[in-house]
Amino acid sequence: MTKKHRKEPSFCDISGRKVTEKKSSNKCAFYKHEGGFEWKGVKDQPYKTKSGEWSKVIRRVLIGAHGESAKFHVRYFEISPGGNSSLERHMHEHVVLCLKGRGVVRTGKTKREMDFMDTLYIPPDTVHQMMNPFAEPFGFICIVNAIRDKPKVLR
Repeated sequence: MTKKHRKEPSFCDISGRKVTEKKSSNKCAFYKHEGGFEWKGVKDQPYKTKSGEWSKVIRRVLIGAHGESAKFHVRYFEISPGGNSSLERHMHEHVVLCLKGRGVVRTGKTKREMDFMDTLYIPPDTVHQMMNPFAEPFGFICIVNAIRDKPKVLR
């Protein structure tokens, strides 16, 4: 069989080994990347429910909005040129991984430029903001606790 016509392995194990699933309603979630940082079955969601000091942000929840029981959520954000996330702080932590373009991340009083594959850990209760002063979109994966407190937006 060619690679293209090979049957998909059962359960979640890509290597083809059978993995025992726990008895629950939780199921594997696979979202095929369609190019352009879009995934089949994943829709854009509002960045925030209320307008504020942020602009030009796309939010796509890859893991955490489809019934998974993971203790973390994996989200893709994209900030268009001239855009930014809200300046905020909260008690949950983040991991940010740059996948597209570059951006500037403020943590506390420090600003860092993020580029392809740069990774940043943002500890709890740290003031932070993502910004894109560049000509190309800034896209990144954000991994965050599934159960988390509501951010306190700062000005």
